[in-house]
Amino acid sequence: MSVKNNLLLFLALLLQINISAQKKVTPPVIVIMADQLRADVLGPFTPNINALQKDGIVFSRAYCAAPLCAPSRASFFTGNYPNRTGSMINPWEKEDEVFGNTRAGLPNLYQLMEGTWDSYHVGKQHFFTEEKIDKNPTSGTKWITQEDYSNWIKEQKKTKPGGKQYKDNAPELVSGTHTQLRSYSTPAVGVYKDGPDFFLDRYIANESIKAIRNRDKKKPLLLNSMFLAPHPPFSIPEPYYSMYGPKDFSLPDNVGQWYPGQSPLQMYNLTGFIGSRYSREQWREVWAKYLGLVKLLDDEVGRVIAALKEEGLYDQAIILFTADHGEMLGSHSLWQKMCMYEESARVPFILKMPAGESVSVKESGALISLVDFLPTLLDYTGIKTTATMDGTSLIPVIRGKPEQRQSIFLQYDGNGSLGSSQRCVIKGNYKLLVDLFKDEAYLELYDVLKDTKESVNLLFNPSFAAIADDMIRELSTYMKQTGDRLSLPDDLRTRFLKNYKNGIQKSDKVQ
Repeated sequence: MSVKNNLLLFLALLLQINISAQKKVTPPVIVIMADQLRADVLGPFTPNINALQKDGIVFSRAYCAAPLCAPSRASFFTGNYPNRTGSMINPWEKEDEVFGNTRAGLPNLYQLMEGTWDSYHVGKQHFFTEEKIDKNPTSGTKWITQEDYSNWIKEQKKTKPGGKQYKDNAPELVSGTHTQLRSYSTPAVGVYKDGPDFFLDRYIANESIKAIRNRDKKKPLLLNSMFLAPHPPFSIPEPYYSMYGPKDFSLPDNVGQWYPGQSPLQMYNLTGFIGSRYSREQWREVWAKYLGLVKLLDDEVGRVIAALKEEGLYDQAIILFTADHGEMLGSHSLWQKMCMYEESARVPFILKMPAGESVSVKESGALISLVDFLPTLLDYTGIKTTATMDGTSLIPVIRGKPEQRQSIFLQYDGNGSLGSSQRCVIKGNYKLLVDLFKDEAYLELYDVLKDTKESVNLLFNPSFAAIADDMIRELSTYMKQTGDRLSLPDDLRTRFLKNYKNGIQKSDKVQ
């Protein structure tokens, strides 16, 4: 063969490789997201999710970017941390609602995919954007939300779950300057008398199944099924309300416990204000009802997966099962989420890849965040974007390469308004928490692999001073780089120990 022919052959092969590298793949993409689901309750109560887990990859150290609905979802759908999305709170308070919306022009999963995929959003819609993505008539996604459920339930002449008996008042800081009372869910439990057929999560599963069956079969399916369960109110239909009793599970050791090194600033948040009222035995009764709601969720997820299999989509699909955040449920004597302990911040993350895909791991202990899903999806499908993202693709990890990133970050800036704040960095075994209220800061450091219940605050142990200082510097750098509205003083640890080591609680201003 001549040199010329060799050159032509080489160029042809190079062109083929280039075309192959640029080729997009368009598998069905199914996201199933629970709300307020603890990662540690998967098991005996979740057979359908367990079955998905057998077919997928389990990421055992997955965390939300913010332990609150709206900012967590904004980060999930954009691949960016809250400081970059602009969504840092649930926008319930008019004065601060701008801080609940994702900034205009920031690319998101829907906009990047709906041009090619037949896109559906079914269920809870807390991805708030300045452009009002779900109200925009030009959106290529079909939006079926809580509003549709509310209209449907009225037509059925039935009532929605919940009510005043499931709520109580809690103080909430507004704009970081003044406090007001706001009504929030409590761990109160009761029977939803209209039954499972009229429960929101049954409606979400039904509408998801309709989308699967009635999709445009000329396009790949993109389905985001956003369940509410097991989020309160714990107004639960039978048979789920009575399905489990206190003898059917083991209560975690840290339920009903307030540890000596735990931040007292949690008492300014509804987590401690409401959670600290309940004894361990009272929490045991609440747990039984929560697990019934988890089983309801699992049954509805099972119905959606069964429909995917009936339509021949399951094997070829990318399927993610996850949650926007966890639930304290009495751990550390706290209620709901809004804090950085494992029960609130860690989430289930089960990723099933299309059949035939090269998968080298069944379980990974890589430190990952919900911001990683969108970059993973873009990497796998070949969708191009000029946007930069905080998340990183998990495809190398799936194919057996070690995770290169060393740290992930979380933040909390208040619930329905800008109020008490928290910042967190997780690096290797260690987690650093900075709890902030007005001019005060409280620090916690845990080895989360050895001390899984986060019972011993290592900040008070001089042997961990270097680790703490290193993590404080890394967290402070991250905050500066992402344009955080807060900053940390260089001598934060020294100030903290001065104020708290001997039980003396003084003002510690953080600007």
